[in-house]
This record gives sequence, C-alpha cells and structure tokens, in this order.
Amino acid sequence: MRVHITDLKPGNYLKDDTFSSRGLHVLSKGTHLRIDEIAKLMQHGVDYVDIEAPKEPLLISGKKQINIQAITKNFDHMIAGFESFYMEALAKGSFNQTMVDDVLQPLLGSLDKHKDVVSLLLMLDREDNYTYNHSLQVGMLSYYISSWLGYTKEESYEISRAGYLIDIGNCRISPELLNKPGKLTSAEYEEVKRHTTYGYEIIRNSMGDRNTALAALQHHEREDGSGYPGNLKKSEIHPYAQIAAIADVYSAMTTDRVYQPKQELISVLRELHNLSFGKLNAKSVHAFIQHLMPNFIGKSVLLNTGDMGIIIMNNPTDVFRPLVQIETRFCDLSRERNVAIVEIYME
Repeated sequence: MRVHITDLKPGNYLKDDTFSSRGLHVLSKGTHLRIDEIAKLMQHGVDYVDIEAPKEPLLISGKKQINIQAITKNFDHMIAGFESFYMEALAKGSFNQTMVDDVLQPLLGSLDKHKDVVSLLLMLDREDNYTYNHSLQVGMLSYYISSWLGYTKEESYEISRAGYLIDIGNCRISPELLNKPGKLTSAEYEEVKRHTTYGYEIIRNSMGDRNTALAALQHHEREDGSGYPGNLKKSEIHPYAQIAAIADVYSAMTTDRVYQPKQELISVLRELHNLSFGKLNAKSVHAFIQHLMPNFIGKSVLLNTGDMGIIIMNNPTDVFRPLVQIETRFCDLSRERNVAIVEIYME
C-alpha cells in the first residue's frame, strides 16, 4: 500500500527498499518504522513509501501502562521516604542511612531499563510537596548524568544518593520562609542559603560518606566563584556537587514553585547550555543535553499558537528548536522563530 510520509504511523513496515530523490538508500525493505525512522525519511525528502500491515499486534500502550503503575508506586515510596528522613533530621539532627538505601535502591535498580528520561520527568510533574518531589528528581537525574559520564554503577548510586539528599538541610529552614511567595529580604536569603551548611552537618552526623556531605554543601557553588556558601571556583567544587547542581537547576526550573511558575523542558535545557559557559560543569551539562534531547522525539507539544503537534525530529542547526508535525503540515521552529513550545506531554 502506497502512503504519503505524513500518513505513516509507528508500527508500519516498509514493503520495499526506500531511496531519496538523489538515489541515496535511506531505509531497507522490512524496516519497522518508529518515530526516528519516519523522521529520517522526512529528512531525506521522501514523499511516498510502500508499506505492509504490522506483522504482529502492538501492545505498547498496555506495557506502558503497567510500567507507569510500577514506577509511580516507586516514586510514591521514595517521596514518602524522604519525608520520613526529613522529619527525622529535623527532630534528631541526623537520619538512618540504612533506611535511605532501602528506599532509594529499588528505584535506581530499575532506572537502567527506562531510557526515556523525559517521560519519567513528566510523570513526576505532580502536586507533591516541592521539597520531597524535587529531591526525588535530583536523585534520579544525578544517577542518569553520572551514568552518561561513565561512572561505575556503584559510583552512580553514590552520586544519586548525594543528589537525593542535597536539600536535607531545608528541614532547619522555616517552612514560611521556604514557601514565601514574594521576594526574600537580604536577611531571609542569607538564612535560606544556610541549608547547604545545615545539610552538610546533618549528613556528616548520619553517615561516613564525606562526598555526599560535600555535595550538599557545594551544590550551589558556581565555577566562576559566584555561588555559595564558599565562593568556590571550578577545580575546588567536588565532582558529585557539580553533577547534583545540574540536576538541581533543571528540576527547580521545570517545577511549579510558590514564587516561580515552571518553564518548558527544552527551553530549560537551552538555559543549562548557557550556564555551561562559566557557571555549571560543561562536560556534565553537554552529556545531559546530548542524552536527553532524543527523548523528546514523539512527544506531544502545545505551541504558543494554540496548535497541538508532535516533535518529529531534533533540528541539527538548532537542537533546542525541533521540527514539529501539526496534523498534515510541519513547523520548523528553527525557522519560524515566533513559534515556541509552551508545554510538553507524554502522548
């Protein structure tokens, strides 16, 4: 059956070898088309292809639903767990490290199976207490970033645990101050900044891992010396803190807060890219962007024009402004500069 490229759906199979108008072989006969393959055909200017019916029923949605239920249960467990450690740290000035590991390990043990990090982030866009949800996101993202940088599984776990605990010091900050909707006074800001030293003290009282404590202490340091609490420079910041800082910034900017609405996921990646020139560790930021961007292909988006579309391809000339399909037409955001993504959805 001959169909136009815009009518292709994931799950179709190519009936014949497919060539571009210049005679370049693009895809082979029998190729199982997914979003990436359809995008490749578009990139090479192929207009029509011959397809066969799917060879077997696709149960993607059913599998996805099962995975979502299982992951959501782990998320709930980790958020509840952090609340427990948080309250214990507030009452005693320390927490039980064994309980942290018991809560954290089940989720991290399954993360290698879930390559679509964007979908996990979208699933975590919930109404839970910001501090607890944020800690979960930072721990999860720290695990992925460290894995992409080539750390061992054991090291990635330690870095993830450090990310999970970086804001434990907030337990000593007044909730009214943490949730203040307006601008903080100078004195209030100085008090909020102390969560880094409070976190360092609590972690040192709770476990023998100094690296985790340093991540809490230094995750607001910046490579140009503009951060706090020590105005440290690039070489002085612990690698765990450098990774946790990226996860912390990304999670904070993409989550609703009392004083700041959430920002769209891809636009925040652009901001991280800008921060990699002098503020955040460039190698870690670029690994994060390189591995996260492919996850956006196939996601539904709302544009500022009011149109709904699907991200078809990341644009090689401007990776932060992808190609979006809107029904039967295509919108290249790298060329249509007045069009922007407002929100991203799983489907």
